[in-house]
Amino acid sequence: MSGTRTIAGARIFDGLEWHDDAALLIGEGRVLSILADAALIDDAETVHAPGQLLVPGFIDLQVNGGGGVLFNERPTLQGIQGICSAHARFGTTALLPTLITDTSKVTATAIAAGIEAKAARVPGFLGLHLEGPHLSIARKDAHDPSLIRPMETRDLDELLSCAAALGCLMVTIAPENVAPEQVKALADAGVIVSLGHTDADYKTACIYAAAGALAVTHLFNAMSGLGHREPGAVGAGLAIGALHAGIIADGFHVDPAAMGIAIRGKQGPGRMFLVTDAMSTIGTDMARFALNGREVFRMGGRLTLADGTLDGADIDMISSIRFVHETLGLSLEEAIRMASSYPADVLGIGARKGRLMPGADADFVILTPELRVQSTWIGGQKTFEQILQ
Repeated sequence: MSGTRTIAGARIFDGLEWHDDAALLIGEGRVLSILADAALIDDAETVHAPGQLLVPGFIDLQVNGGGGVLFNERPTLQGIQGICSAHARFGTTALLPTLITDTSKVTATAIAAGIEAKAARVPGFLGLHLEGPHLSIARKDAHDPSLIRPMETRDLDELLSCAAALGCLMVTIAPENVAPEQVKALADAGVIVSLGHTDADYKTACIYAAAGALAVTHLFNAMSGLGHREPGAVGAGLAIGALHAGIIADGFHVDPAAMGIAIRGKQGPGRMFLVTDAMSTIGTDMARFALNGREVFRMGGRLTLADGTLDGADIDMISSIRFVHETLGLSLEEAIRMASSYPADVLGIGARKGRLMPGADADFVILTPELRVQSTWIGGQKTFEQILQ
């Protein structure tokens, strides 16, 4: 089988179950099968990974930056390439560069860059996540309130016109500034609408889920809380089965106890999935950076504005997996699914991403037993390798 390759010696998790004494057979950028080691193809190149773990590549639906690049500050093809490359070091094989609330000009520039990145087949690029500007000022957090505004007809038309060209488009909106009819139009066009940065009550969130919203953005953060008489947006994210829920697992954005309660209480079929909400600091030793003219400080695993407001996160995906596995006590299998198959399902691409099934993209990560990234593979090509000591 000329052009094929086998990865042998690792314990393989296909997204559902583990395979011991097996090898992953890949070719032309796709998974062909999982074989017993004894059935290795004679003429296939073999990569040996003894004692390691081979798992589906991680998928991050909220990535503001990485490798010294902040998407808002560099909304270009080169910026997207830098962000994708930086996160590949931490096992992320597919991501949505995320634009935080900005001007119409910057938004249009970011969309054009995303279309260019898709045409260029940038490794790891899935599409875009536009987090704003149609949010609630009351729940703005670190978003610039002067740039937050209602969704107008021209905004809706711009999103509808670029959705297909981007491949995957996710938008975070607040009911305060977007009408249910606009959500339905977006959903009908294949746009993933996520509720976030909102003070909406539970009943309102239900209306928007019925209109086509599929997710909530960074559960608990920047939304109305869970009360015993008013469940709020948090309660909607947990109780409405049609909604998936992203969550930041750094121990700062959400207390571990609250995170565990939410994961156990999530009504399906929608799932809880991990997002990093990572900023430009990932993969660097940066101590500070600028966003919309405001300085953001990095200290002790936190990113904050001068007034202490959290501004994105300083965590990568493999660290997020370790957190929910080691701190929360989730099984390793479920922790991996929260970073791979569940986010793939949010985007409706679970048949080709997030699982190592025949025909799926050959996106995978080889981990050490201590859950450190040894190498990252995108489309059957090694994009990052760490020399083990």
